[in-house]
Amino acid sequence: MFGIILRVALREIKSAWTRSLLTMLGVVIGVAAVVSMVSMGEGAKRDIISNINKLGANLLIVRPGLLQQRHVRNVSAQTLTVDDAELIRKEIPHVVAVSPVSLRTAQVKYLNKNASTTLSGVSPGYLEVRSFSVDRGRFFSGREMASARRVAAIGYDVAKELFGSRRAVGEYIRIKGVNFLVMAVMAKKGDMGWFNADDQVLIPLTTYQKRLFGISYVRDISIKVDSKERMDEVKAGIEKLLRKSHRLPPDKENDFHVRSQTDIIESMEQITRTFTFLLGGVAAISLLVGGIGIMNIMLVTVTERTREIGLRKALGAKKRDILWQFVVEALVLSGLGGIIGLLMGYGGAYGIEALTEWSAHVSANSAVLAYSVALGTGLFFGWYPALKAARLNPAEALRRL
Repeated sequence: MFGIILRVALREIKSAWTRSLLTMLGVVIGVAAVVSMVSMGEGAKRDIISNINKLGANLLIVRPGLLQQRHVRNVSAQTLTVDDAELIRKEIPHVVAVSPVSLRTAQVKYLNKNASTTLSGVSPGYLEVRSFSVDRGRFFSGREMASARRVAAIGYDVAKELFGSRRAVGEYIRIKGVNFLVMAVMAKKGDMGWFNADDQVLIPLTTYQKRLFGISYVRDISIKVDSKERMDEVKAGIEKLLRKSHRLPPDKENDFHVRSQTDIIESMEQITRTFTFLLGGVAAISLLVGGIGIMNIMLVTVTERTREIGLRKALGAKKRDILWQFVVEALVLSGLGGIIGLLMGYGGAYGIEALTEWSAHVSANSAVLAYSVALGTGLFFGWYPALKAARLNPAEALRRL
């Protein structure tokens, strides 16, 4: 029985294929928009997570708290020092490596060339903490850190901008009027979105503090933990240790905060998830418009086929037969539109990825969801016209035409 209903539905759609195509257009656009937008949101989420993971594995970051000025907490405190980092390295179990970090923008010069880049004061443990590696030369050691030597390791992009194809290791660059020996060129790390790891110059933190800026505090402390399972334990230990070291009474809140990679990833996932839902919701409005189009055309179809409905009822067709005939036609229209929309959505998503720097990821779940919503739209908006057709009185239907 269903096969007969489906063949009749396809025959009716084919007999007025131009109108059917225009009817499906709203569903096609809706499904394509939902798939494209959701895939772009998913691609953005994956890019963000990938960039965060580039920072290093099992990473904890300790940053200073905020000072309150005029009842507005908006000024960074200067509460973290190299001693805090050393204390964490010695006292906290399951810590693999620690690196205090300070950074700011600076002009770096070589002969007649100069580059505006990020100048980072770090310790030798920075390589292991942030999963960096050296391409040429060697990174500075603890001995050079202790003596505040004027040495530097430059990022891949900085080396290319200042030296081009020339050898950089062994040459001198100038930072704030001070000569620094280039000891290493870092391996290419890649742009992380908000920070380009290849566009920086790394120098010993002691040199950064004593010879360039005359400060004793650090911007943050990066810590690598031996396993993800120990992250919460190490985080709690650091908070307890630093509260004791900073002599904070029980009723006073921390003058620092500790965040893990997991915390950062969860926050970014929440943001991108909300962004994706917003994009998908806006795109889904097209499906609503497409559903209204299906209902309008189905109502016109019922009017045009009133005599046919009357004849079929007079020959013994039941209400449910008429009902399902028109419901199936609506489902076929929305189903075909959904398939075309999926293909366009896939093509649109990967087309945008190819033409721009955006990434796209079309998940099976989003495709199934979009197609299910398309079928649901056809069922919902096709039900009323089908019900109207099923309730026609055969005598009245035959008399009207």
